[in-house]
Amino acid sequence: MSFRKDFVWGAATASYQIEGAYNEDGKGSSIWDEFTHIDGKILDKSTGDVACDHYHRYKEDVRLMHELGLKAYRFSIAWPRIFPDGIGSVNQKGIDFYNNLIDELLSYGIEPYITLYHWDLPYALYLKGGWLNDDIADYFERYTTVVAENFGDRVKNFITFNEPQVFIGCGCLEGSHAPGFQYGDKDLLRMCHNVLRAHGRAVRVLRQTVPDVKIGFTSAASPLVPLTENDVEAARGGFFSCGRGNFVFSQSFWHDPIAFGKYPEAILSTYGEDFPAVDEEDMKLISAPIDFIGLNIYTGAFVKADENGYAQRIPCYRGHPRTAIGWDVVPQSLYWGTKFFYDRYKLTIFITENGMSAHDCISLDGKVHDPNRIDYLNRYLLELKKSAEDGADIGGYFQWSLMDNFEWAKGYSERFGVIYVDYETQNRIIKDSGYWFKGIIEQNGENL
Repeated sequence: MSFRKDFVWGAATASYQIEGAYNEDGKGSSIWDEFTHIDGKILDKSTGDVACDHYHRYKEDVRLMHELGLKAYRFSIAWPRIFPDGIGSVNQKGIDFYNNLIDELLSYGIEPYITLYHWDLPYALYLKGGWLNDDIADYFERYTTVVAENFGDRVKNFITFNEPQVFIGCGCLEGSHAPGFQYGDKDLLRMCHNVLRAHGRAVRVLRQTVPDVKIGFTSAASPLVPLTENDVEAARGGFFSCGRGNFVFSQSFWHDPIAFGKYPEAILSTYGEDFPAVDEEDMKLISAPIDFIGLNIYTGAFVKADENGYAQRIPCYRGHPRTAIGWDVVPQSLYWGTKFFYDRYKLTIFITENGMSAHDCISLDGKVHDPNRIDYLNRYLLELKKSAEDGADIGGYFQWSLMDNFEWAKGYSERFGVIYVDYETQNRIIKDSGYWFKGIIEQNGENL
């Protein structure tokens, strides 16, 4: 059995991770530009200054997408490339770059999916308080308006935010990502609420500006996988739990306001006066209907129900397979993650990221052989197909990543792409997994 006839097959990237040209053609600085230039913040002491040089090589990269048979391409807009100061004047050269990229994609029949925010906040807005500043929803609305007005005639698929759990959790709770600080819960709650307010403003703009638009919101998810059928409800409850100390990484904290128009009661009662003032109009905007939920799933955790019915994590067995970055290979996470989300929210689910880091190299024959990635993708896609067969509405799958790139705090030490990038020469080589993925796309997954 294949996936649905209109299933979307694609690959994904993010602006800071591939574009380079960090200070060219009027682009402003982002928090990641600043963060990576601080000694000791990035594992290999690298930056995204050049990255994959996609800004100059986008035509070559789109040709490679076509060679891979991609039906869609998910990419993000660099906010400071459009608004160098976050607000104020628009940088026309930034507009021109994305116009050219979109036109190039469409010339090959590749559908563009735009992510409005994939972590590269304009540094000028960080100096104004970043996500702590309540005015940031206004700034994001203005940014979205310019994007929609310039690209909405050709782009119909938009994702407002990518992984707020990570850019708030790693950037402002743990401090391992830009901007690299550790805030208390009261400030974190305000940041999170402002992200959701900005999401609501963006949805309104997109609905008003882009005909036939489809809008999504993407989360980072590491689903809980039940060991047996007796553990399903414990896994479900644990996956959507929300309380003190875990709200930033919670699924229900981010999605309940969007889908149901209210925060989980547990979080409101736990924090009381520390929770930011919730305006009724804001909640109406936050809960404006969206068309799909994006899930970025790489791994998961096995659980069983304890004597009280709560999820108890079970460590993987000694020697359990892991990816190069150290994440457990848990294909079942794609089944249970999509099932749990669809059961709860009844919205179409897109896998907006899934893939693995591997120790890739160019072999003596000049090719890049990555059988471990092929095996990983095969196992995960089988679980996704099973979820679709069992009733979850699965709209598409975007492999992470199109090409090797700057992997945030890990620098260039991890390779996730189905296209190999030699960072010294910028030469690209389609890996074996890329050609395998092409075959899956051609058969719409029937050959899995």
